[in-house]
Amino acid sequence: MSLAAAARGLVRGRARQRPPPVVWVPALLVALGMLLLLAYLVARTLGAGSEALDLLLRPRTFWVAARTVALAVTVTATATALAVPLAWLTVRTDLPFRRGWSLLTVLPLVIPSYVLGFVIIAAVGPRGILQQALASLWGVERLPDVYGFPGAVLALSLATYPYMLLGLRAAWWGLDPALEETSRSLGAGPWATFRRVVLPQLRPALGAGALLVALYTLHDFGAVSLLRFEALTQQIYVQYKGSFSRHLAAVLSLVLVGLAVLVVVLEARMRGRASYHRAAPGSARLPSLVHLGGWRWPALLFCGAIVGLGVAMPVGVLGFWLWQGVSAGEPVKVLWGSAWNSLSVSVLAAVASLAAAVPVAVLGVRFPGWLARWAERTTYIGFALPGIVVALALVFFGANYVPWLYQTLALLVLGYGVLFVAQAVGAVRTSLVQVNPRVEEMGRVLGSPPWRVLLTVTLPLVRPGLLAGAALVFLTTMKELPATLLLSPIGFHTLATKVWSATEDALFARAAAPAILLVLVASLPLLWLLRQERQVRP
Repeated sequence: MSLAAAARGLVRGRARQRPPPVVWVPALLVALGMLLLLAYLVARTLGAGSEALDLLLRPRTFWVAARTVALAVTVTATATALAVPLAWLTVRTDLPFRRGWSLLTVLPLVIPSYVLGFVIIAAVGPRGILQQALASLWGVERLPDVYGFPGAVLALSLATYPYMLLGLRAAWWGLDPALEETSRSLGAGPWATFRRVVLPQLRPALGAGALLVALYTLHDFGAVSLLRFEALTQQIYVQYKGSFSRHLAAVLSLVLVGLAVLVVVLEARMRGRASYHRAAPGSARLPSLVHLGGWRWPALLFCGAIVGLGVAMPVGVLGFWLWQGVSAGEPVKVLWGSAWNSLSVSVLAAVASLAAAVPVAVLGVRFPGWLARWAERTTYIGFALPGIVVALALVFFGANYVPWLYQTLALLVLGYGVLFVAQAVGAVRTSLVQVNPRVEEMGRVLGSPPWRVLLTVTLPLVRPGLLAGAALVFLTTMKELPATLLLSPIGFHTLATKVWSATEDALFARAAAPAILLVLVASLPLLWLLRQERQVRP
């Protein structure tokens, strides 16, 4: 029997195969680690007694939960509307300065949501910079209110669309251009080809991106609190700060977990069980670029408007604060130590998250079943919860059961991994579904053990997903605040903590320098990752 026939036989029997230990053992450990969060929340909830049920049955709880769901749905729809055209423009067209736009359009990832909230209030809020300028020119006394739902949607849409953008870019690089060319040769127009051929292949990336955006919106605290939008995370914080017991906060956290489970189930149904890889190996090649012609100017205007709101406006406001501080005699300190801490711990978090995400993604894609579904879905628990909840859970376990790990860098990296492994799982999964499993099975036929096939065959083939996952975790870690404040070793400061400590005291000029440095430090590794992404295909 030929090697090809043997490989086909192995693929047909793949659903009946058991996953190798190199896959299911680490995936199981990751899932069990996530379940510790649920154990902590359940234990705290049981301690609340009858108060827990009273809190759940309050009309206000339902009202806040409904507002939170509405915010998540609106932000997800807005992020999708921004990310899909941006991904197409920066991957498949001859957009002028395409490489520059590839970097600039994902830079909002490095700007913390609470900084975006401050910036929106300072720029376009009542008595903000824009209103003061309009008042001096045309006598405009007040602009429309940005507080509440509109401001929260704006801030979170700008903060989250890059999550979907990076995954879509990785997926678009992996599409087979022959399918589009065949569709066009059969007489289908560009829009029909996109709707019938390209969009179905992007479903995994769209689903994974929408999942991350929705969960990010559910767990965000900084933007919703500053823009005065009542959400579950805000109520959790109020319960933590306003009572001597953390039991009621755990009850609301479980409500948040329930919403996250609902989002994960909906994403799984959207994803379906279709195959997205090529039926035959073929040869990898880059598709020809689409010439925009006269549409390049609207495309440039679209990209410029998004970058203007997501990058130029925050950096401009921060620069204005910095200039005001310098003019008032505020000393400007270059926080190289904090910058190095942010960079190093973000790299460690990205590596740790990818190491945990790869076996979970491989298990979910190559060995579907109840174990795979359970392991994959539990990874999203940490991303759905506010950082303060995850951090307090780890503080509890660290102080009571592993005191040698308490207040160490290892516990901090573990906290980041719990919070952000879901981002890496989604990105790796998006690339893996585009890889024909016969390629991996051929390696098994040739005698390579599972761990070698994983390292030498699977990982190189999913390199776009690895890079996208690394970028997501790296950039999110750079701006993470609650987990950093609670889990950092004594004396360990990052740029995010420096920004928060200054803004908490309303010292905006002092916060500007570390915030600008945060954007600069994060943009350099991001630029390298995007260049590596472009080198994936010949």
